Amino acid sequence: MHFRAATADPTDLDRALAYPADGPVPALTPEKIREELAAGRMRPEWTWFAEDENGEVLARALWWGRADGERPVVLDCLQVRADVADPAAVAAGLLAAGHEAFGKLPDYNISLPRDWRTSPDGLADAVAWRQKAAAEAGLVREIERLRFEWTPAAGTAEPTGRLVFREGTDEEFLDAFVRLSQGSLDVHTQSELRTMDAEALARDDIEFYTDCPGERSWWRLAHLPDGTLAGMAIPSATPYHRNVGYLGVVPEQRGKGLIDEILAEITRFHAGEAADRITATTDTVNAPMAAAFTRAGYEVTEIRLVLEAAQGA
Repeated sequence: MHFRAATADPTDLDRALAYPADGPVPALTPEKIREELAAGRMRPEWTWFAEDENGEVLARALWWGRADGERPVVLDCLQVRADVADPAAVAAGLLAAGHEAFGKLPDYNISLPRDWRTSPDGLADAVAWRQKAAAEAGLVREIERLRFEWTPAAGTAEPTGRLVFREGTDEEFLDAFVRLSQGSLDVHTQSELRTMDAEALARDDIEFYTDCPGERSWWRLAHLPDGTLAGMAIPSATPYHRNVGYLGVVPEQRGKGLIDEILAEITRFHAGEAADRITATTDTVNAPMAAAFTRAGYEVTEIRLVLEAAQGA
């Protein structure tokens, strides 16, 4: 078995595009892959094959990253040929080779329908060998998220006056991130706080959202009319569309419906910029946040299974 990037032969990318996108787990179309390659979000050095001794491609892995990034951010597509006896073993070797070359362990995102566990087409089994392979390659932590989407047909809520939104300094946002992490239902936040303090996590979060395509000037602190901090709203964006970056309510103000006010502010902001779609994600275990999205007219479009390395890997 040989694992390599699609950089050794001029025909490698053609072979990657021609690889059959079969099986129950959704795969990118050749047209979409070409689009991502042209934009620099997929690259030959981030496209990997597993080959047998005859040079036949047994598996394909496509990693995705930002156009200005040096390393990929996430594994977007992983396929193993149907006649391979142990797809998990082949996939694990392919991922491990890619990880070694990248010098990091990018997350693996699998987009799935809501009924993927009970789907009659073998989808659960196809996910299971991918989970096993990812774990063997170091992606040992799993988070299941709901992906929501808003369109203009859902409309926006008018401001109620319960909160006042304003811009803030980096230090003010740092303090807000620290306070919002207390008692958070977000699985990633809970996991990170087991190995790092809240301020270090807050600095990581600020760096992440600053690096997103959204503008820092969009960020808002949310206050009660008397000036008491209630939470914050971070409208953001991806390379494809606007999204809900981060939002939350400080612990002492939770349970009062203020999350609806903050989400409405983000939605109004993007709608005011003529966004035709706003996406958002939240963990399946975060029922209060999922309910808030539903109340605001966001609809679930898929389940996103995120497989990631443990903190520090």
